[in-house]
Amino acid sequence: MNSSVVLSPEEIQSITGYTSATKQLQVLHDRGFVRAYRAREGKIILERRHFESVCDGVFSNNANSQKSTKQVPNLSIF
Repeated sequence: MNSSVVLSPEEIQSITGYTSATKQLQVLHDRGFVRAYRAREGKIILERRHFESVCDGVFSNNANSQKSTKQVPNLSIF
């Protein structure tokens, strides 16, 4: 297990299949890694905990996963 806080450039390249930072970021965002970003020096930053959470299905930016649990009264009898 790697204890680094962020994924290495090699890991990001392996995950995305690209060496271009623009393509890497696009692929990561498309796959749900919404917290990935490009640092000032141009490399892609992806926190390991976010990566693992998305892979485990714990973190999702999907609108369907954020459904409200608020109950709506049934007024059909009126």
